[in-house]
Amino acid sequence: MKKYLFIFLIIITLVFISSCNEKLDLPSDGRITLDEVFSDYNGTRAYLNSCYGYCPAPYMDRSSFSDEAQDADDIVPGSKFSNIYTGSLNASTFSTVSVDGSPWGFLYQGIRKCNVFIQRMESAPVYMPDIEKAGMLAQARTLRALYYLQLIKRYGGVPIYDKPIEIGYDFSKDKRAKFSEVVRFILNDCDAALAVPDDPDGFHWSINNYNQYGIMSRAVAYAIKSEAVTYAASPLWFDGTYSWDDATRINAEALSQCLANDYKLFDIVPASDIAQNAYALFFFTFSNDLRAIDKETIYHRGSAMQVWRDAGLPTNPSMTKAGPCPTQDLIDSYEMANGEPPITGYSDADRLVPIINTASGYNEENPYVGRDPRFYASIYYNDAVRYLDQPDGKKVETFVGGTEGISSVDRKYTRTGYYLRKFNNNKSGLNNQADGAIRLLRLAEIYLNFAESAYQSHGPDVQVTLGSFSMSARDAVNVVRARAGMPPFPAGMSKEAFEKKYRNERRIELAFEEHRYFDVRRWNILSETDRFVTGMRITKNGEDLTYTRFKVANRNCYQDKYLLYPIDPDEVTKMLALTGDYWQNPGWLD
Repeated sequence: MKKYLFIFLIIITLVFISSCNEKLDLPSDGRITLDEVFSDYNGTRAYLNSCYGYCPAPYMDRSSFSDEAQDADDIVPGSKFSNIYTGSLNASTFSTVSVDGSPWGFLYQGIRKCNVFIQRMESAPVYMPDIEKAGMLAQARTLRALYYLQLIKRYGGVPIYDKPIEIGYDFSKDKRAKFSEVVRFILNDCDAALAVPDDPDGFHWSINNYNQYGIMSRAVAYAIKSEAVTYAASPLWFDGTYSWDDATRINAEALSQCLANDYKLFDIVPASDIAQNAYALFFFTFSNDLRAIDKETIYHRGSAMQVWRDAGLPTNPSMTKAGPCPTQDLIDSYEMANGEPPITGYSDADRLVPIINTASGYNEENPYVGRDPRFYASIYYNDAVRYLDQPDGKKVETFVGGTEGISSVDRKYTRTGYYLRKFNNNKSGLNNQADGAIRLLRLAEIYLNFAESAYQSHGPDVQVTLGSFSMSARDAVNVVRARAGMPPFPAGMSKEAFEKKYRNERRIELAFEEHRYFDVRRWNILSETDRFVTGMRITKNGEDLTYTRFKVANRNCYQDKYLLYPIDPDEVTKMLALTGDYWQNPGWLD
């Protein structure tokens, strides 16, 4: 009886499925056409949602590919860090080492999706209010601009596709556009999006994105323009298309629009047992709060990191590795609290004999006292308080033989004498998600972008005026420093002196947020910064500490080829056959 009942149920099920297919007129595999997607309101919205998610998420590991950090995994044979430091890479192996692999194909997938959406929406028969349709198109154009920005930061000039590639497309006509040509495309996409007025409900398109976390907004479009044009005017990419004057005009508009629409630097002063200062608190404050607290974040891509585990101290329960260990080079760049640099340079090629700035008050025998507050928010150093709610409790011991002492054979111990503290929540620990994440775009970067272009085009002290907005390069930097509790840049600096101090400021404010990796490349100073890094070895004799700088092994990833990612060899081979042009970036062998 049970056997016949089972057969009967199967027959009923098949009849039901068959009748559903007839009623819905679906293919047997359930797929629907793009015409059907874009003739349906919910289908259209779902397709736009599918255009998101192709931007590589920033991550703390990239700091180990710059002069910010030496990674503790450098001792692991075949690790991505040992391979990058030895320079034993070619175009085929680079993706196995890179923080984000080889995102070329993935980013172009996102661009293709955006192209389909934009083309279809321009003639979509589905009914929706014009403001909603325009807002959705603005999101797609901003996303496409974001994806192209991520491509050119990594690969330089790339092919521009503004329409879906159809069957029978002639790839033989493809070419790599120049960096500046892609920037022009990015700016045009953002300008088209910015021409769309805010949705009154703020749901589909707005300046400040109160209602939807992670959705493209007018502020994102301004931030993309700011970063793209700043890169285009920088030494590596300048070709006469975009001047520093152009960059200043675009950066001034981006900054003024954000400031006029409720964006501001995070300035909440925490309790002393929670974080050292507002800067520290910002990086583990949840940014998905409808902008109730965090009004600095413009676009947050990526999840919370587990710093306590993957870049932790060996005394952390269940930590796996020390991860990116801050370098002495970075430590030296943190000014004293009075605004003076602790050192003015080095008297030797290995950067082991610093030239002390006597005006700073820096003491080589007590080097961690009286520094920029961002130092204490970002670095675990010898004798740092481990738990802020236990100020008289455990102190970090990075001296030789200390509980967190330096090691060259164990990935759980620092390589340089320091550990990463930024993003590390005082309350973080075993199996939680209390640590913070890197913001892909935030207001402080736009302040600094404006400062960079303005000192180049107008000088440090000249006011740049745009409507009611008026600010100088020095003013912009000083806003960022004020949040950190640092004194302002002095008036009357030469352009050269300002540039040196500005680049140091950018290094500190944006430390471990991936910017340093790209900054030294666009400034074309990679060979100056990445040949080697230094650390600090501390020995203890009774209560006396001796501080000895040391040079970490030479790196072999400073050559010009490391200015750019290599393009996937399969893509290079394919395009060589189709176009006759060799697309690979300089210095990379397939």
